[in-house]
Amino acid sequence: MPRKSPAEDEVLAAVRRLLRRGLPVTLAAVDPVLLDLRGVIARTVDPADEASRATALDGTLRGLLARFPDTRYATAARALFGLPPATPGVNLTMRRELAAEQAGHEVHHFRKRIEPKLVTTLAAELLADADRFTRSPLIAPRLAPTAARQPVIADPFAWEVAEQEQQLSLLWSAIYAARAELLTVERLISLRADRTDVLRAAVTAAWRWAVARAEAISYTTAFAPDLSVDDLTALAGWTPPLTAAQTSRLTEAAAGGASRAQFVAHLHGETGLSNTWTEGFLTAPQTPTRQ
Repeated sequence: MPRKSPAEDEVLAAVRRLLRRGLPVTLAAVDPVLLDLRGVIARTVDPADEASRATALDGTLRGLLARFPDTRYATAARALFGLPPATPGVNLTMRRELAAEQAGHEVHHFRKRIEPKLVTTLAAELLADADRFTRSPLIAPRLAPTAARQPVIADPFAWEVAEQEQQLSLLWSAIYAARAELLTVERLISLRADRTDVLRAAVTAAWRWAVARAEAISYTTAFAPDLSVDDLTALAGWTPPLTAAQTSRLTEAAAGGASRAQFVAHLHGETGLSNTWTEGFLTAPQTPTRQ
């Protein structure tokens, strides 16, 4: 077995300590090594404030547990760390009993054999999340509240800076709008919603994703030719694999601020493209399971 790096050992030990109290994360129970993870800092409103980082860590852990990769033990992992079906504030002994019940194991076997694997998996997911943020320079700019109006002075340089910030804001708003719709599709599928509702949401997601890609092209062309359009749009979330021609077709249909109705009209008759997009979501993903 390959030896874990010191960072892996530290994060794993910190997650084990965090398990004693469970979620929500509190400063009294969290190891600083978790607060210093790049994925946590990137999500923090105020990186200099430890309480703000603890809040960001709590949200990060909840998201990772919601998408726990081992589907067989996902509910057990959530219960173990104090998320539903567990009740906030329940001690580790009670959480462990509930988790064992959810996993279908006797408590002693669960504690000895299953729990260490779940903790190790969550620690690995935290490190993978941090690695994604470390490798990517594409992080949404933080916004700070302003108490006074900040007019743009009549100067070409000031105009250019304002235009770049405007385009950057349009880009990130489009990326987050696409992400919201992609999450809507996945949530409806998980809820086993009516197929018609899923397909409608998938079309909306295609439109939002195409708008985001059009904004990415516009921004990178004007201000950041070194950035990848594909990397930017990938920040919105997973989408069904498309050919270059299909990607181009979707982007063209959304260009120029097209509404959803206009987007759909532009793609009228594109049955193959529509099927590729929608069926990509409806095909069950391959997920790892433990024996």
